[in-house]
Amino acid sequence: MKFFKVLSDSSEAGVKARLGLITTDHSEIETPVFMPVGTIGTVKAVKNSELEELDARIILGNTYHLYLRPGNEVMANAGGLHKFMNWKRSLLTDSGGFQVFSLSSLKKVEDKGVWFSSHYDGSKHFFSPESVINTQRVIGSDIMMPLDECIATPAEKRQAIKALERTTLWETKCFEEYKNTSPHYGHDQKLFCIVQGATFKDLRKRSIEELMVNDFDGCAIGGLAVGEENEVMYEVTDYCTDYLPKEKPRYLMGVGTPVDILESVERGVDMFDCVMPTRNARHGRIFTTYGEINIRNAKYANDFRLIDDECLTYASKNFTFAYIRHLFMAKELLGPQLASIHNIGFYLKLMRDIREAIKQNRFKEFKQTFLTKYNLNKTK
Repeated sequence: MKFFKVLSDSSEAGVKARLGLITTDHSEIETPVFMPVGTIGTVKAVKNSELEELDARIILGNTYHLYLRPGNEVMANAGGLHKFMNWKRSLLTDSGGFQVFSLSSLKKVEDKGVWFSSHYDGSKHFFSPESVINTQRVIGSDIMMPLDECIATPAEKRQAIKALERTTLWETKCFEEYKNTSPHYGHDQKLFCIVQGATFKDLRKRSIEELMVNDFDGCAIGGLAVGEENEVMYEVTDYCTDYLPKEKPRYLMGVGTPVDILESVERGVDMFDCVMPTRNARHGRIFTTYGEINIRNAKYANDFRLIDDECLTYASKNFTFAYIRHLFMAKELLGPQLASIHNIGFYLKLMRDIREAIKQNRFKEFKQTFLTKYNLNKTK
């Protein structure tokens, strides 16, 4: 069983978009794909059955959070995260490196790994490249990510070089541990690498060259969407995909908005994740064909239209702007639930439409049509 194959490349001039297929022991995943984030073993406010109805083939968990709570012992006793959360499709786990490095003063980084304090109770913990792989073996994710050092931008070049060198060291150790250990639960597990180098193109190329010494199963672009301008993110992404292996899936971590996804697909990215659909939903921000709206706005109080008649989810087929606004204003839990279902459905439909446009070699046309509609509510 081949893990990833490219089905077709766009023939449009200047478009690096492509169609692919990822096959794990739990599901087949058409790419480009958006992966809903289920940090601690749940996509917030959305049931597994609802994710399946929306046809989510893969979701994310986070090693840092799952390691702290419920912990490796509980995870092992449960038989891994699939069984623990009763999710029958694919799982990808981030290494938790980004979460550790976002702790700022609560960490101490050294070549052997990183010491950090739990944001729950202040207890001290240590992540090494080897322990991160072993925790993900316990979790049993289909796709594992290595420990890397992510730095904020803008960054001085000497800082980016130091982080790149440590990332190469750690990811090499992760690969060795991956090769020397076996899955715990009988299904196959794959390991991606994570390319670093901040916004410096020569460092990005160096990172790719150093990591490609080992035969990782896929390649992630890390260290973007952390403070740089969007155009810089697009430029670095475009540069990276020129050098990443064509036969392996390319994953842009933590991105992003619908616009970011379209721009990055055009530049050759296959996989995306972001907390935005569910996080924004909990704050009353709903993605629609005609732009993102704030459902709390008073103008929706007597608006009895369905929220999006071009993106039909359970929420958008059955409930109006006025009703969902009412739920939010009354602080009813159903409001964020319906908004979350719709936002994830919106993202997954966007990816289906993108794949169809690539297949028909009309990605540029689709992108322009989508953005023309989507930007109507940009300033409202």
